[in-house]
Amino acid sequence: MTSDATDPVALSAQLVRCPSVTPEEGGALELLQEKLAAAGFDCRRVDRGGVANLFARLGRRGAARGFGFNGHTDVVPPGDIGAWRFDPFAGNIDGGRLWGRGACDMKSGVAAFAAAAIDFARECPADGLEDGAVILAITGDEEGEAIDGTRALIDWMEAEGERMSHCLVGEPTCPEVMGEMIKIGRRGSLNARIVAHGVQGHSAYPHRARNPLPALVALLDRLARHRLDEGNERFEPSSLALTSIDTGNAATNVIPARAEAALNIRFNDLHSGESLTGWLQDELARAGAGSGIDFAMEVKVSGEAFVTEPGRFTDLVTAAVEAECGVRPKLSTSGGTSDARFIRAHCPVVEFGLVGQSMHQIDEHAEIEHIRQLKAVYLRLLRAYFA
Repeated sequence: MTSDATDPVALSAQLVRCPSVTPEEGGALELLQEKLAAAGFDCRRVDRGGVANLFARLGRRGAARGFGFNGHTDVVPPGDIGAWRFDPFAGNIDGGRLWGRGACDMKSGVAAFAAAAIDFARECPADGLEDGAVILAITGDEEGEAIDGTRALIDWMEAEGERMSHCLVGEPTCPEVMGEMIKIGRRGSLNARIVAHGVQGHSAYPHRARNPLPALVALLDRLARHRLDEGNERFEPSSLALTSIDTGNAATNVIPARAEAALNIRFNDLHSGESLTGWLQDELARAGAGSGIDFAMEVKVSGEAFVTEPGRFTDLVTAAVEAECGVRPKLSTSGGTSDARFIRAHCPVVEFGLVGQSMHQIDEHAEIEHIRQLKAVYLRLLRAYFA
């Protein structure tokens, strides 16, 4: 690293020291805004619904080529602080690792792309990028409800005439080896809460009651056994997981009047949130007709399945990763959801970041060498994109 280069490790440690447990800003975005503004970025706070968000742009608004980075500085709670090796908000560096909440997910990723963008700004000619822009869209609401975070940034950008042509989300993407995986898509996610209504009664006189549990259990068994699909060349098979069954009934001699269950479906692009909701509604109607139990359901679709087709953009990212990490990355759609689900309607989006093994864990950490490699990947990518 040259003497005038921005140190991504030092910036990562500074961000970890900001106690930004979602939805608290904790000083993280203020720190980034100060550093980016000093490097010539036009910075705007795009706060909404009590959530802090930061937009930063180098170059012209509405430029024909706008390369964007997206990430979040909010973190999950640390849990039992006494179980940590170091204070989770101290940003300790020990044994070649940065320790602390957010070190892996994903303050080091944000620091890496901010450091790369700052160094790239120094390399730009005095008259700026020729019809180009580097955009950083950083939210404080990814680990929370994700309603007023990246969604708010995209809404604001489109209203203000700001545009990304392509975007890279800096979430941890590598399972075990730095550089081994780029995410080019994500499965969709649907959560359903099913309520079965019967008639309460004494367990010694079941004929005087209408127990909702047998019908609910039969319905859940049918749903859990159903094979949604076999997957395809881009996605693994969709999955349905039962996550809760509850009556709120502590008595042993009472048949409950009400029982409820929750499930989550992670689905590929053979389905949509609408089609799966329709299937669940049909199954509820069938269960109700055969049992005399009244069923109701609430559904929340947090994201649809999507994929960014391989092409020039994915080739640029792949080449940068391979050059800096010495690994040919796999293009994958595995894992859960991310804020890429909101960006995909705005522009093509991929994800690349650190090894994610310690995210959300006690003693969360990131390898120092990996943070430096990540910044190098991002800087190489910026140079190639605007070459």
